[in-house]
Amino acid sequence: MTYLAPRQGLFAIILLVSFCLQTLLLVISTDQQISKSRALKGEQMVAQLIDESRLSLENKDRVSLSVIANRYTSEQDVTRILIKDNKDDILVPVGNAPMQQGSTIRQIATNGDAVIGSVALTLKDVSKGEIIAMQWPFVVGTMLLHLLLWLIYGYLARPTKEQINALSRDIQDLYRDQYRPVDQRGYDRELERQSTTQATSHSADSQLASDTTDDEIDDTVTNVRKFNVQHEVNEYLRTQQNQEAAGETGSLTDTAKDSVLSASATIDTGKTQASSSHTSKLSATRAVDSVRVQIVFHDEFNMLERLAPAQRLPYLALCTQLFNQAVTELLKQPLLLGVSAMDEAYFEDNGASVMLKADNSHAKVALAGVMLAKLYLMLNKIIHDKHIELSRFALPAKAGVSDEAQAGAMTHLLQSVGKKEQLLILLPNAGLKQISNHIQVHNIMRPTTVYERECAIFDGGNDSLIQRLADVRNAVLMIESEDDSPI
Repeated sequence: MTYLAPRQGLFAIILLVSFCLQTLLLVISTDQQISKSRALKGEQMVAQLIDESRLSLENKDRVSLSVIANRYTSEQDVTRILIKDNKDDILVPVGNAPMQQGSTIRQIATNGDAVIGSVALTLKDVSKGEIIAMQWPFVVGTMLLHLLLWLIYGYLARPTKEQINALSRDIQDLYRDQYRPVDQRGYDRELERQSTTQATSHSADSQLASDTTDDEIDDTVTNVRKFNVQHEVNEYLRTQQNQEAAGETGSLTDTAKDSVLSASATIDTGKTQASSSHTSKLSATRAVDSVRVQIVFHDEFNMLERLAPAQRLPYLALCTQLFNQAVTELLKQPLLLGVSAMDEAYFEDNGASVMLKADNSHAKVALAGVMLAKLYLMLNKIIHDKHIELSRFALPAKAGVSDEAQAGAMTHLLQSVGKKEQLLILLPNAGLKQISNHIQVHNIMRPTTVYERECAIFDGGNDSLIQRLADVRNAVLMIESEDDSPI
């Protein structure tokens, strides 16, 4: 399909205005030239007329003056000649000045020092139509030139296939950016709906053991209310743990403990069943014994899938090698003693992931996951910049760290809110406590889902952590240099 040049109609209007301006300037300049030449010619004609009619003017011979004047009115540019005597009385009026207006040249006729009369000669104005008729080759040529320019623009400025494809990708990205938050909210609502449905199904199963009566329906409502009380208790405990992770001293006061115990005492045996069904992926009190580190390419224009396999496969192999070497070198750090990798990462078009587990209760597996994600982002930044400098294909990356229960939610967060070179963290309170003394985070502005509200963004680390990551990064790059891997 052939597309027109962008704003071809506007360009045609511009060319039309240019043609009109050129024609107007031509008329004005030609008018000035013709008017100047006619004025000089009129002055010469008046002087010559006075010389020829001096004797007749002294004698006031109207017949001779009329014959002489009629000879000058035969000129195309002369419209009227008016001859007067020394008393300013009209002797001979010749021409049709009332029908054709123009400029008048007056001169006094003298014989020696005596004034014998005066002569007034009127020249007709220059017609604009006559000027255009005189300059028609220039006008037609200019019009054809502007038409040719319009045709050339329409041919050369047509969008190419590459530009059309790029515009199509931009439109798709804009559509996806506008509607993805809605889809993400729908996904999160679906997860919450499934969790609620599970809780309701468990409660319904327990009630089906007896007859369905109004009393049993009231018991179900009571269980839901008790479940809400338990939720409030969990929220309070979570607040206290966050304060402790931020470095605040002290613990729960006796009054707080009493309030927690009293709130827990109000929950009967039916609470256990409802609480167990509500232990969902958003539980903040869940223990952290393993984390999932996900690396995703920031590919806004889907360039990776359009890349030829001869270029894509070596690039993915390089990313895989870097990621695995980063895992190996990082886990050698004494700070991460007791943390090991459960699998090996392999990069595909949608990225790669690896799971880290804690071999003992003292292992800081959450901190290891965050450090690994940040380490790979640092490595990928160097690789990306070097490839771009060498005019090779490379993509920026973004990373996410979560426990296994929230790995699916983190995948959606990376797609919906993740930005280039950004590290997202979605961990329970136990994991946040592990990393609180080493890194700083901030929350997502204006969250639209539960997961976005719980998610944190890496905002920096202390000097010792950054130095460790820099050392490990240099070690990995040294290994790459020794292996002669392409960078």
